[in-house]
Amino acid sequence: MRVMQGARFAFGPFVLDPGAGTLLRDDVPVAAGHRGLQLLAALVARPGEILAKAELMDAAWPGTAVEEGNLTVQIAQLRKLLGPAANGGEWISTVPRVGYRFTGAIEQLGDAKRQPLPLPAKPSIAVLPFAIFSNDPEQEAFADGLTEDLITDLSRIGGLFVIARNSTFAYKGKAVDVREIARELGVRYLLEGSARRAAGRVRINAQLVDALSGEHLWADRFDRGLEDIFAVQDEVTAKIVEALLGRLRAPLPRNRPGNLEAYDLCVRARKLIDVSPETAREAHLMLTRAIALDPDYAEAYRWLAMNHWMGWVHWGEAMEPARGLALDLARKAVAIDPNDAGCHWVLANLLAYERRFDEADAEFAKAFELDPNDADAWATLSDITTLAGQVEEGLEQIRKAFRLNPYPASWYYLTLGQAQYAARDYEAAVETLRRDETYRTSSRRFLAASLAQLGRLDEARAEVAMFLVANPHFTTRHWVETEPFRDTATLEHFVDGFRKAGLPE
Repeated sequence: MRVMQGARFAFGPFVLDPGAGTLLRDDVPVAAGHRGLQLLAALVARPGEILAKAELMDAAWPGTAVEEGNLTVQIAQLRKLLGPAANGGEWISTVPRVGYRFTGAIEQLGDAKRQPLPLPAKPSIAVLPFAIFSNDPEQEAFADGLTEDLITDLSRIGGLFVIARNSTFAYKGKAVDVREIARELGVRYLLEGSARRAAGRVRINAQLVDALSGEHLWADRFDRGLEDIFAVQDEVTAKIVEALLGRLRAPLPRNRPGNLEAYDLCVRARKLIDVSPETAREAHLMLTRAIALDPDYAEAYRWLAMNHWMGWVHWGEAMEPARGLALDLARKAVAIDPNDAGCHWVLANLLAYERRFDEADAEFAKAFELDPNDADAWATLSDITTLAGQVEEGLEQIRKAFRLNPYPASWYYLTLGQAQYAARDYEAAVETLRRDETYRTSSRRFLAASLAQLGRLDEARAEVAMFLVANPHFTTRHWVETEPFRDTATLEHFVDGFRKAGLPE
């Protein structure tokens, strides 16, 4: 069960903000535990309704089998924390043999507004997901691919600041004022439009908007043969660059697929890689098929390499032969398209895990030379930099990634939490690693270590137990052997936290 994003709830002297993980009593923070807040959020979101015990346990312990007694203990602690309601009764009533119900009057407050991000010094732009006017998944994949390619092409222009795809896709299908989107993403310009593919032709409408003034800087309509789709993308990119920078600055050409079915498969697959082991296996099949259809399609090799790496680093799958396969695929991607920044940073990451650090550093440098706006590359480099013992630099790199990608993929939070742990900022690490987003990753090991360093050993051991359900073969020794550490003190700090938390040696 999920509480509506951004919603806040007022009852009695309390204000609950589930998104921020805070509970205030008369504007003063209340020291409530994470599980308790999850339960309270589920209850207040549906006041007066009976919530079954199983539903509540799923809200507080998502994807984890726990004893019912844990729920009883958390409800008792919540009641003690909240105290009596105004009428002297309890805020939360028990419905015998069924569940619990929130009995107080709730006022749902407006969304907690994100603080506006300051505008960068250079022209800043976000490409909103191109709209389609049907429920056809093929049309959706086509429009999404067009959006993502335009983001990539603009991102490679050094004179622009470009928001990453994860963050712009957070607005997909939502009727939000362009000025509000620009404020939340911290950009001045927005590209929006619509796309349709039918009967061998593509129809694309696009417009560039100055969100500060509301002025339309450029708009155009394209009606071309399907084989011209990538030429259209190049033309749109050139028009935007000309409008924002005053002259054309064409980047080096990228490798384009020769087969549109392979392109569609790659568009679908790259959304599945970091969701779960099951979706990653589905992505593997799609990318393998894409390569079979188009053996010279660099991006398919790049994402298949990343998929193999995710398997053994995050999903607990066998390291061999995936490790060697991933490196070979990444090298192939770079050989096919040496002008693609994504291919270079994927190879850089894999080389770092092979402890070929000089080669990795060179590949990262090439990636940023080609695309200084690649948020995923900055987040990946942060992981490598932190384990090299350059913790402040690692924190700066992940902050840069978040600025380029304010609504990032879940693994960004893992990377940030790991860097905060390395910086010995354990409270911040706990706050980061307890976000719902990180629970789809292997972040619990760092959460457990952070809790242990704070002396909260019971909580740390509970996180270890849940981590080992999904990672039954984990050992600290194996983790140390496979992670790209360059600094002994940093390595020993992680091992110390893992040992205190009770992770297997």
